[in-house]
Amino acid sequence: MKKTVLITGGAGFIGSHTADALNRQGYKIRILDNLTPPTHQKPQWPAYVLGRGFELIKGDVCDRRILAKALHGVDFVFHFAAYQDQRQDFSRFFKVNTLSSALLYELIAENKFPIQKIILASTQFVYGDGKYSCPHSKKEFFPELRTLKALKIGDWSIKCPHGSPAKFIPFKEDQKLTPTNSYGLSKQALENLGLRFGKTYGIPTTVLRYSIVQGPRQSPHNLYSGAMRIFASQSLAGVPITVYEDGQETRDFINIEDVVRANLLTLKNPKTNFETFNVGGGRSYRVIDFAKLVKKISRSPSSLLIGAFRRTDTRHAVSNISKIKKLGWSPRRNTEYSIKTYFEWFTKGGFNKKLHAKDLVKLQEGIHI
Repeated sequence: MKKTVLITGGAGFIGSHTADALNRQGYKIRILDNLTPPTHQKPQWPAYVLGRGFELIKGDVCDRRILAKALHGVDFVFHFAAYQDQRQDFSRFFKVNTLSSALLYELIAENKFPIQKIILASTQFVYGDGKYSCPHSKKEFFPELRTLKALKIGDWSIKCPHGSPAKFIPFKEDQKLTPTNSYGLSKQALENLGLRFGKTYGIPTTVLRYSIVQGPRQSPHNLYSGAMRIFASQSLAGVPITVYEDGQETRDFINIEDVVRANLLTLKNPKTNFETFNVGGGRSYRVIDFAKLVKKISRSPSSLLIGAFRRTDTRHAVSNISKIKKLGWSPRRNTEYSIKTYFEWFTKGGFNKKLHAKDLVKLQEGIHI
């Protein structure tokens, strides 16, 4: 008998690709999604989830009745539904991300649903600025947010207590979490309640902290889609590509195909129960180099515009992926592949033809992380 997988937020980027892969392996797919902006511009199911035999439920993951209905008869859950951004509507992050997760475990415990495993989608954002070391003393520390005063004068680097530049240490799963914004804070709470309730009520649970995921179906309207979205739209429109700070900040990019393989590994491997894993690309990129690569691949005449900043951005965000690699997983796709396949999808959808001045301004207000 086929096993049934519920994917919350399954009409989105990571959810839909995961649904495709599970479907190919013989699982029955049930998707719960509210189909709201900014990811979805129309309240209708995207073509890539139609005609595939998926059971589609339109509704809010925070709605007790709808979520209970979605959980009935399910064997596994991928919880991808989330509110993603850096806006100041702080409470919405906790309602959508944290409350929905608590409700998920509440309903399973209350109704004794025989869920065999839950995979929770988390993020690099839980690490905040992460951990640094001082070159001379070798002392490690967790920095506070860079001051607004320093950012305004272009003083971008993280400093040791005595003032010299500190060295960034890639994120590891067992380090202290110091999220800098509401999204990261809400995901930290999601992780804590998921692992605790999972152990208490005997529901195997795994937390996956994704790096910056890239590839087709990544909505150009979603601000959280990051540097790929804004750099691609700007390069196709021929306007300057905006690079924050001095472009020397580093990021860790991973292709959606590699993320899906990690998702399936997690589902099937009992060694992942009640564990947390970084899922990243295995190398760091300077943001300015990433912008130049987008410009090169798109053959864009756009110039690079450097120097703006955002108060809660991290200076460096790169994950150590040694823990999940011990299970036999490693990334196979490089960043060049991610950019090329995204452009193919982006232009095929006609998005470049729709970049009117008003829309472009809205896109430029977005986040690149």
